[in-house]
Amino acid sequence: MRVYTTTKLTGLLLGPISFLLILGLIPEAELAYAPRIVLAVTAWTAVWWITEAVPIPAASLLPVILLPTLGGLDMETTAKAYGDPIVFMYMGGFIIAIAIEKWNLHKRMALHILKRIGAESHRIVLGVMAATAFLSMWISNAATALMMLPVALAVIKEVQEKEILKGESLQKFSKSILLAVAYAASIGGLATLVGSVPNAVFAAMSKQMLNHEIMFFEWFLFGFPVSILFLAILYVYLTKIKFKVSAFQGKKPDFIDHDLKALGAMTREEKSVFTVFLLTACLWMFKFILPFQISDTSIAIFGAVLLFLIPSTKDERILEWKDMQSLPWGLLLLFGGGLSLAAGFSATNLTAWIGGKLKLLEGHPYLFVLIILTAAILFMTEIMSNTAVANMVIPMTIGLGAALQVEPYGLMAAAALASSCAFMLPISTPPNAAVFSSNLLTIKDMVRAGFWLNIAGVFLIVISAYFWLPAVFQ
Repeated sequence: MRVYTTTKLTGLLLGPISFLLILGLIPEAELAYAPRIVLAVTAWTAVWWITEAVPIPAASLLPVILLPTLGGLDMETTAKAYGDPIVFMYMGGFIIAIAIEKWNLHKRMALHILKRIGAESHRIVLGVMAATAFLSMWISNAATALMMLPVALAVIKEVQEKEILKGESLQKFSKSILLAVAYAASIGGLATLVGSVPNAVFAAMSKQMLNHEIMFFEWFLFGFPVSILFLAILYVYLTKIKFKVSAFQGKKPDFIDHDLKALGAMTREEKSVFTVFLLTACLWMFKFILPFQISDTSIAIFGAVLLFLIPSTKDERILEWKDMQSLPWGLLLLFGGGLSLAAGFSATNLTAWIGGKLKLLEGHPYLFVLIILTAAILFMTEIMSNTAVANMVIPMTIGLGAALQVEPYGLMAAAALASSCAFMLPISTPPNAAVFSSNLLTIKDMVRAGFWLNIAGVFLIVISAYFWLPAVFQ
């Protein structure tokens, strides 16, 4: 296997070339040395992110090498970003997710949601969507999709074996339930700061560049209604428009009761994990009623540490350090790299310079700019890492807000939400890739279904950022 494909080799060379071009073509009179270095390093890092010339986490370490060495930013400020509170909040969330997976709690949650919603074809799709979206609020979209895919495939298998649906109806049902898993995994994450990395990037850069801390509950008030509306659109689109399926005939699928019976009674370990999960979520949501101050990061780490304290019935604790091998350390580095570049934007006042360059948009209405920005990002993230897109674009939206003489939060939130929404290609997101691996979908199926969902996403995100966000972020 070739280590460097043509794309990767091109990116490997284009990264330093873009660095040199920016450094050489922008005169000192227009942009001082330090912000020029920051911009050039951002371009190099972005090219390596986009092309994956080297592993993305490794590319995320470039700022540590280049910014202090070349005089763009001091080492202390550069390195501090990798230990940003938001990074630790995400780490805590990931650790709780590992415990949920380790003790199989996710499957029990999903099956109970399905049991309560019902066993008609459209109800099962709705149940799978609801379970996937709920899990994705707290667990990475990739992990959620991988958890829910076996459930979806079990449904399809039973419907096929018992001939509840046949022919074209079976195909439509199979495609709708698989796409429900993929799309709901991305949409559910919009609701919370820990559900999608771009949301956390938004919060971190708001604190770092605007000195405004976005609270977990504050984002939830904004993101949860957006997620619910998007899920409603998804449900109607998949079951009533794109893949309309006739009602089940004869015997209803009984895999839910069968699987729940196989799981048996809830174990002590599951109860412990569920208790810690609920405690953490409640503290995030209602910390404002506490008689003392505590940050979202401290809450996340508190929940994580508890899991290392509680014993199980198997001569070990709920979590042991060996379980941390599955912690996505690379994602945390990627996050830190983006925050490091954002720190450079802020410290060198590069944002103001970019804002000046964007003054050509001054004559256009804010709503028009919001639509163009959202659409551009949403289709960019089809072929790029959502975290990479968020890390690159969100700092620039602050400058864009200054150019338009508006608060930047609407632009930032639109960029964060749009970065998480990619529905057209298997390569766009891990959930898309997961369901595509089932061999029950074609790329054509995904493109056709995903395109119109992208269009719906543009309008929903724009409306939410324009009308709803100002009411929440007062």
